[in-house]
Amino acid sequence: MLGGINNALFFTSFGGFFAVGILALILKWAFARGKSVIERTPKIGRDYEYGALVVIASPNNHIEGEMLRLQLVNAQIKATLTQTKDGPRLFVFARDEKIARAILKS
Repeated sequence: MLGGINNALFFTSFGGFFAVGILALILKWAFARGKSVIERTPKIGRDYEYGALVVIASPNNHIEGEMLRLQLVNAQIKATLTQTKDGPRLFVFARDEKIARAILKS
């Protein structure tokens, strides 16, 4: 006994503060913006908001777009079909744009 107090009770109370502090740090890390490991909900944007991707086709619906995308995939060109604010669009990388347009015309 130190100074007339119960040491076990004294150290147990500090253990509770320590546990709450650890939990606070874990929660701060888990809910920090921009550092989450959970995938964000996709956001629909305009044609020009897709970075290095270029629009090569504007199909009327997703079925037509998927048929065009499969033509490009069969020609070993990476293509992405996505819904934009202007409707479905077929995207490829800028370096593949000319080849992809030629394949879709044939």
